Amino acid sequence: MKVLVVGGGGREHAIIKKLKQNKDISEIFALPGNGGIAADATCVPISATDVEGIVNFARDKKIDYAVVAPDDPLVLGCVDALEKVGIDCFGPKANAAIIEGSKVFSKNLMKKYGIPTAQYEVFTDIDSALLYLETAPIPTVIKADGLALGKGVIIALTRDEAKDAVRSMMEDKVFGKSGDSIVIEEFLEGPEVSVLSFTDGKTVVPMVSSMDHKRAGDNDTGLNTGGMGTIAPNPYYTDDIAKECMEKIFLPTINAMNAEGRTFKGCLYFGLMLTKNGPKVIEYNCRFGDPETQVVLPLLESDLLTVMRAVTNGTLADCPVKFKEENAACVIMASKGYPTAYEKGYEITIPEDVADNVYVAGAALKDGKLLTSGGRVLGVTSTADTLKNAIDASYSLVKKIHFDNAYYRSDIGARALKAVEDK
Repeated sequence: MKVLVVGGGGREHAIIKKLKQNKDISEIFALPGNGGIAADATCVPISATDVEGIVNFARDKKIDYAVVAPDDPLVLGCVDALEKVGIDCFGPKANAAIIEGSKVFSKNLMKKYGIPTAQYEVFTDIDSALLYLETAPIPTVIKADGLALGKGVIIALTRDEAKDAVRSMMEDKVFGKSGDSIVIEEFLEGPEVSVLSFTDGKTVVPMVSSMDHKRAGDNDTGLNTGGMGTIAPNPYYTDDIAKECMEKIFLPTINAMNAEGRTFKGCLYFGLMLTKNGPKVIEYNCRFGDPETQVVLPLLESDLLTVMRAVTNGTLADCPVKFKEENAACVIMASKGYPTAYEKGYEITIPEDVADNVYVAGAALKDGKLLTSGGRVLGVTSTADTLKNAIDASYSLVKKIHFDNAYYRSDIGARALKAVEDK
């Protein structure tokens, strides 16, 4: 069986390594993949947003199944295009991927169907937005409507910061057309939880909860990044909260999308805030989170391809999905300077006995050498019986990996450990 995975980051590497465990898969292609993924799949230099190129390749290679992992190709209709030529896919069609592709759509969906979220207002012209900010509660959250590489959200602590954020999005177009419309919403407080879920549009199967670490520096300081590390499960996400989320958020979201004629099949990511008034949705993603995937999939006991095909075929209710009763921790090794300016082209040394625990995100192969080519270079994941042991194991592996200009946080999981101790 030939499988194609669209994308080229750490998330895709985690998906590919999990798929490789299925003996029925004869070959995995990654479009475009990266230098590290090349050890586990055949990488093809076709961009993840080149939908026509992806479809032509899949048809020529007689691909049996495709996994479309990143948000951009999903929103562009990559699944629609592949299915049109008879290739089964994991991932939502474009009309369902809009749940991430437009924050205005998702906020209005939650409002219409009574799904708990922050209060908000939508603006399409800058003057109205700035006028609203004269009296809006501060702190506040400014969000660009469209996709912005995970960077289109600004938490403004002062009125001036809020106005600057609006001007940067709507006037300076720092996120391009994604800032044509913006959402200004209530600032919520509480622990954040990420819950990825498999859904075939009828059944929802949540995966193990996780906790991301977005800030570049220790103690959650510095700029927001794509994620500097994750742990799973999230100790703040109790069984009682999980039950409440299923009743008030997960199933209502799936039912709302069905009611709108936008049935969602694939991985639906719920970004939650556990407020004093109960769990609320901060954001939806229409795909596996990155780097959350790097701690969630290593805990999956069930065969990933079997689960994915059940999602595609609408038979998820009949497919057992089991996770290990363990903990996982992922530490991201980045290039010093990320998420702003950084140098690249440094050789990466990964010992053989560490490679199974490494998911490569930003690296290129040149003359047989693996070189840094991105801000987030790789993630190192370990699983263990306790969270502390998983964290310690990951950091011990990090010390065995080398590249010049390497940077990583030293406190991944510290907040979660404290929550475990406080229980």
